[in-house]
Amino acid sequence: MRLRYAARAKDDLHIAFEWYEGQRRGLGFEFLDCVEAAIETIQQMPKLYARHHAHFRRSLVRRFPFSIFYTIEEKEIVVHAVFDNRQDPARLP
Repeated sequence: MRLRYAARAKDDLHIAFEWYEGQRRGLGFEFLDCVEAAIETIQQMPKLYARHHAHFRRSLVRRFPFSIFYTIEEKEIVVHAVFDNRQDPARLP
């Protein structure tokens, strides 16, 4: 199934990557690797994760306090947010 990132998800990834790289060189890439592993699981088994918030499904990112919020559309999976779990839940997509 095809995968598409919404603008918010792209922004979330960019902000998190920059922050982790600022903490330690290479940590941003480790973060992206963990996100990619979660995305691969989502693509292989999109219905594995239950609906968590509104109509979004949620996958947790290993090692990092982030959740991937996505929907399953007719012909694609849409990643709506890569949410930092330390944020106010009111900011959920």
